[in-house]
Amino acid sequence: MQRPGAAPPASPEPFDPALPDGSLERLAADFRRFGDVFALHAVGVETPIYVVSHPDHVKHVLVNARARYVKGLGIERVRLLLGDGLMASEGEIWRRQRGLVQPTLHRRAIGAIEGLIRRRNLELNARWLEAAGRGETLNVTRAVSDLSLNIVLEVLFGRDLPSLADDGSRPFSLLTEEPARDLRFAARFRALREPVRACIRRRRAGAEAHNDILALLMAARERHSGEPMTEEALVDEVMTLIVAGHETTASALNWTWYLLASHPGVEAQLHAAIDAGDPAYPRQVLEEAMRLYPPGWLLTRRATTDDEIAGYRVAAGTHVFISPYLVHRHPAFWDAPEEFRPDRFAAGAVEARHRYCYLPFGAGPRRCVGEALAMLEMETHLRTVAAHLRLRRTDDAAPALDARINLRTRRDLHLLPQRRGDAGAPA
Repeated sequence: MQRPGAAPPASPEPFDPALPDGSLERLAADFRRFGDVFALHAVGVETPIYVVSHPDHVKHVLVNARARYVKGLGIERVRLLLGDGLMASEGEIWRRQRGLVQPTLHRRAIGAIEGLIRRRNLELNARWLEAAGRGETLNVTRAVSDLSLNIVLEVLFGRDLPSLADDGSRPFSLLTEEPARDLRFAARFRALREPVRACIRRRRAGAEAHNDILALLMAARERHSGEPMTEEALVDEVMTLIVAGHETTASALNWTWYLLASHPGVEAQLHAAIDAGDPAYPRQVLEEAMRLYPPGWLLTRRATTDDEIAGYRVAAGTHVFISPYLVHRHPAFWDAPEEFRPDRFAAGAVEARHRYCYLPFGAGPRRCVGEALAMLEMETHLRTVAAHLRLRRTDDAAPALDARINLRTRRDLHLLPQRRGDAGAPA
């Protein structure tokens, strides 16, 4: 056992906190070498970085001792993009905004837009069926990215969506067309605040009723004061919902199709469940895909006061990394953690596990406010498409990981669609 106040083990090799390619592989290698708690010597960072992966430590940082921690490294880049939206804000600003935003994304509130989500997936399914008939390969990465972006924009802006660009262009398409998340991207994205602001002002100046999430956000009132969100806060939250609601969902669906195309036995079970009208197994497939490839692969915190984790002193200013990718593959909590087994999420199995060994949407008070909407989108997509199609790999190469802001495939995923009823295709 380590002596009280000792520092955790650390590799002498420096770590680049800018999260370049290879960061996830480095964390995974150090986890295998050092275990549940280890330190990183980061380039240009004076205070230490601790990486914690045991579910007990996850619970401590995100729940029990959350008052001692704020968002950590990387949050300034997020704030540059999204202002003081829920992803970046802290303290009283975050508490106020969470109370205003959360009810608008509750399952009952988003049930009204389920029909829209269903229609957009039926349209995509029709295009994929046509591609199957022509024997054409699909760029699945681009397709699910476009789908999730279009859905989040429609559920936010409703019939006002065309007015965001007078020339008929798609101003938010840079989210799907521009993979880099650099300063140039940030400048272009921040410029999109102005059409959002103009839409809010038009609505406030008019009397027309709207049935979309922006309308719910504008109607939200602070519980004690009765005050609505300011214009700036509305813009921040809208931009946050666009980014968070698009990229994480698209990444999860992309990895799901890769895994299904690589595991025909699981795919057959999925088809059988959908044909039988069983909603549980499609959800299990998605949950297991997010276990292996959580879109939000890294959570960062910074200690504001002294703390202790697993007997190690955490001095004020220390950065703490929690990687759901590592937590989800912890061998003490997951049997054969590298294998794709949706039955891990069957009834009874979930309850038997540590509550904090699975956190694709985070944990504690800062758990993702859009979880219900994301799951509705993904389940609708998977059930709609898998009812008619199977997607086949065209090569045996495993996709390389692109672990920057979200965990993506480094190259677009191309799969061959095949109608389930076609000759030679499993039913």
